[in-house]
Amino acid sequence: MKVLVTGGTGFIGSHTCVELINNGHDVIIVDNLSNSSREVLNRIAKITGSIPKFYKDDLLDNEALDSIFEENKIDSVIHFAGYKAVGESVEKPLMYYQNNVIATLNLLDKMVKYNVKRLVFSSSATVYGDPDMVPIVETSRLQPTNPYGNTKLVIEDILRDVAYADHQWQIALLRYFNPIGAHSSGLIGETPNGIPNNLLPYIAQVATGKREELRVWGNDYPTIDGTGVRDYIHVVDLAVGHLKALKYIDNHPGIEAFNLGRGVGYSVLQVVQAFEKATGQKIPYQIMDRRPGDIATCFADTKKAKDLLNFEAIYDIEQMCSDLWNFYKNNPEGIKE
Repeated sequence: MKVLVTGGTGFIGSHTCVELINNGHDVIIVDNLSNSSREVLNRIAKITGSIPKFYKDDLLDNEALDSIFEENKIDSVIHFAGYKAVGESVEKPLMYYQNNVIATLNLLDKMVKYNVKRLVFSSSATVYGDPDMVPIVETSRLQPTNPYGNTKLVIEDILRDVAYADHQWQIALLRYFNPIGAHSSGLIGETPNGIPNNLLPYIAQVATGKREELRVWGNDYPTIDGTGVRDYIHVVDLAVGHLKALKYIDNHPGIEAFNLGRGVGYSVLQVVQAFEKATGQKIPYQIMDRRPGDIATCFADTKKAKDLLNFEAIYDIEQMCSDLWNFYKNNPEGIKE
């Protein structure tokens, strides 16, 4: 199958491209490299023995998208491309709506034009906002609390309308929880610009000496140790989930949403302890006041993904930490050109 992967040099995108290539798919990547590096293509080639076809283009560029679809007989699209920092989205909401929503509309317009109607969309557990109950099921109320989450929900709504209007569409909405880890080769992983938004890259920067200590936001939540509890999934498990979704939609017209997580919650301090155990690195931390908008507990009900996609995450938290640390040791400055 010839698969167009938007944002394919990013963290989750690159790992998914590896799984696609290793499973015999023909991969075409489009990425503007705003938050990644062209060197990722060489890393993918080292892992798989095959370098994907690459276009350094932006989904907001209609002419570039036309060229990509005209030059390649695309069968399916996996759509990762988009801004993803919650805090930045609060500060710059218009930038997030412009980039995430308008770019997706452009992509869908070209998919209609070139009769490509199979899509796996990179959504997010942020569409659930502060959940009414945990574990979170796919039918839980959708109530995002920030512009980033809103962009994901708007796109989901657009895709539901598209699928309702034309029953030939085959769409999977994948709502990720907290992807961490890295490829076991140590060649690809997450290299955030500036201060990391996510817990594990922040812990890794403390371990490498880039930051003095981890700031733990609140220790008075109603959880096992007072710190926030989240569902973490290894990025390779997540990548495999995309292949399962791609296989599923091939035989299922319409649209379905799936949670992709482990279905297990770990507190911040449990993650710190797991990292220390897996790597032998001591992580100093300081307890801070709660951050506005943070919630106590968030983890997935994964039954639907298991039943319909035959998907189940296999890596535990210590393996996630070990693989992440292996990547950071090999790439202390991230992946550079």
